[in-house]
Amino acid sequence: MSIYLSTYDDQSILLELQNGNDKAFDALYDKYWDFVYTSAYKRLQNTEQAKDITQDIFLKLWNARQNLQVANLPAYLQVATRNSVFKLLEKEQKYTPASEVMLECRTSAQQADTEILYRELFEAYQKMIGSLTTAQQTIFKMRYDQEQSTSEIAQALGISRKTVQNQLGKSINQLRESLLAILICMAWMYF
Repeated sequence: MSIYLSTYDDQSILLELQNGNDKAFDALYDKYWDFVYTSAYKRLQNTEQAKDITQDIFLKLWNARQNLQVANLPAYLQVATRNSVFKLLEKEQKYTPASEVMLECRTSAQQADTEILYRELFEAYQKMIGSLTTAQQTIFKMRYDQEQSTSEIAQALGISRKTVQNQLGKSINQLRESLLAILICMAWMYF
């Protein structure tokens, strides 16, 4: 960090950054790289992914420099890091729609008792979903059967993404024991 910029507070450096001063960017980068990296690493426990997210955040900061309106830079970087981690985890997480699992069980059935077990499993799944409120059923099916993101669901239903996430969380908590029983049953079918 240059001596000139090290005496400035974040707001002054951000102002310099808005004017395209690359030394201001270097000063912010030097000052906050460890902060962003550590925040990402705590959530991911993966050095390379944390480095990639850190670089991406600073690249976005540079690219958005002319329109950047930040009152609290550490808070801004913390939120940007958290959101980037969530996006990465959502992208990497591979959901298998329940309907596909059920279909796979059915097509792999080679014994007569497996067909009966499949029917029982499917009925248990339907009862489990039926125990949710109407709103929770809709959101759950959109997320796991139709593979829509929480943002897409929120937009389709005209509610906030946070509401969708809360409803999914409640559904999953309510269904946890039932899901465990179904997974045990499925494991028995495969082994």
